[in-house]
Amino acid sequence: MKRLTTLSVVVATLVLGGCSSSSSTSASTSGSTELTVFAASSLTAAFNQIGSDFESANPGTTVTFNYGSSTDLATQIGSEGTADVFASASGTAMDTVAKDPGVTDRTDFATNQLVIITPTDDPAGVSTLQDLTKPGVQVALGAAAVPVGDYARQMLDENKLTDEVMPNVVSNEADDASVVAKVNSGEADAAIVYASDVASNTDVRAVPIPTNQNVVATYPIAVVTGSSIATVAKSFVTYVTGSQGEATLQQFGFGPPPTG
Repeated sequence: MKRLTTLSVVVATLVLGGCSSSSSTSASTSGSTELTVFAASSLTAAFNQIGSDFESANPGTTVTFNYGSSTDLATQIGSEGTADVFASASGTAMDTVAKDPGVTDRTDFATNQLVIITPTDDPAGVSTLQDLTKPGVQVALGAAAVPVGDYARQMLDENKLTDEVMPNVVSNEADDASVVAKVNSGEADAAIVYASDVASNTDVRAVPIPTNQNVVATYPIAVVTGSSIATVAKSFVTYVTGSQGEATLQQFGFGPPPTG
């Protein structure tokens, strides 16, 4: 999402008394601010839009995103120190960053729920959570310690379906985008992902999971301690948590932040 500004270069040639001399070429570069945001891969579509809107509202600021598993991103932040803002699909991953290098202005900004997805022709006949237990149904999940995988396992545990579903699991993926790809490619009959992953995806069939069987994923965001542009980072957090940011998030399938 970086933008390049073309700057004019003026060259003046002075000719005096039959002898010529050229002035040195000069270029002026306008000041700009580059904000680096590490964000859960499930936020990709929504944050790309929010980033563009934030840039428009803040001329001279460019927003660069690094998307991936919240757990992996937390590890990167601790080792690389390049993030200004962290937006996580997991409170646990945010806790990791809060310990090292630290965070400020932490707030929960969105929620998400789980859905089952299948290929559009639904070859395995999956229409309920219970159907994932049927013999021969190939199921894809996020890996353990990946938020979408942890939430799925929590849901299966709470519905006492773990022992029946886990033998059908054929892949454990690094992030939710990879889980969706397994169904898109026909390598899995069904998968458990976030509702936001399929809010505008017509390449898969979404099977809603009733609220009384579902779990709620809560997304925190914070300024990463050590950012050299903490004021701009805080402005981005404020934008995400404001009315415009919330409206965009809801457009892409996210729920409002938790209350109370």
